[in-house]
Amino acid sequence: MMKVLIIGGTGFLGRYLVDAAQARNHNVTLFNRGQSDPNLFSQMETIIGDRERDLDKLADRQWDAVIDTCGYVPRVVRLSAESLRDKVERYVYISSTIRYADFNQIGIDESYPGRRMADETNEDVDEFYGPLKVLCEKTTEAIFPNRALIIIPHFLVGPQDPTDRFTYWPVRVARGGDVLAPVGPAEPCQFIDVRDISEWIIHMLETKATGRYNACGPGDSYTFGQLLETCKQVSGSNARFRWASAAFLEKHDVAAWRDFPIWFSPDWGIGPARFSIAKARAVGLTFRPVAETVRDTLEWVKTLPTDYQWQVGLSAEKESKVLAEL
Repeated sequence: MMKVLIIGGTGFLGRYLVDAAQARNHNVTLFNRGQSDPNLFSQMETIIGDRERDLDKLADRQWDAVIDTCGYVPRVVRLSAESLRDKVERYVYISSTIRYADFNQIGIDESYPGRRMADETNEDVDEFYGPLKVLCEKTTEAIFPNRALIIIPHFLVGPQDPTDRFTYWPVRVARGGDVLAPVGPAEPCQFIDVRDISEWIIHMLETKATGRYNACGPGDSYTFGQLLETCKQVSGSNARFRWASAAFLEKHDVAAWRDFPIWFSPDWGIGPARFSIAKARAVGLTFRPVAETVRDTLEWVKTLPTDYQWQVGLSAEKESKVLAEL
């Protein structure tokens, strides 16, 4: 049994990390501000505090590992890492594939260069999210040499996803009819069920793994065609997919991320949905069937309020107008 400290722990990834750790009989402590879903793990030890001001609350404690789910700027990550240097054996930092310098090749692996920024004191996360993730990684590795585990996920998906990025597609396909879709059925697509990555991270702690690992799925050559057909089969809808070229979508102001989540337009390069996952697979990363992710996501959506405001995705009105021009 390990003692695991999770910075955060009640958000999307955090809640499933807790579930995965508990399923393996590990002892979990949460450290957070108590603002996001504070009653989620009411029976679990939770240390309420701000990671910039209240790290003294972690004094005189020892853990086998800490998982940092919410480190966005290196200054703050440094505070946590330095405070915990002699209190934990291993520091797990959750990064992002946006950390890579560009996406100009297929099969980008963990050795690919990271993004840079001219002023490394700039903490504008909205503008410099990728470069700041790189600096947070370096900070972690410098303070925990040979004891740092850097996880580099792509889109995290599944029940409880607050971003709606993946959720849009199962819900839209389930509604049926003509569905506007990007480019063609062979268009690449990568994502990972949040439960798969959570279980794997706990496994990596158990094996005392270190280093950097891409965590993407559900394979090296998964496509939008496969995803949408799976959504259709799971929901039993009568959806008909209308594939539109990138030029057509741009002309009609259908944007990647905003209107077509988890799709990358050509100006991103050829590799943003073709990351290499060979290293992670070699040490145990596996993926549940996409149909299970789709089914569970649709079941979770049923619990949302009827006036739920979607974060991303095409409105029915805009989609109808664009389809009329296709």
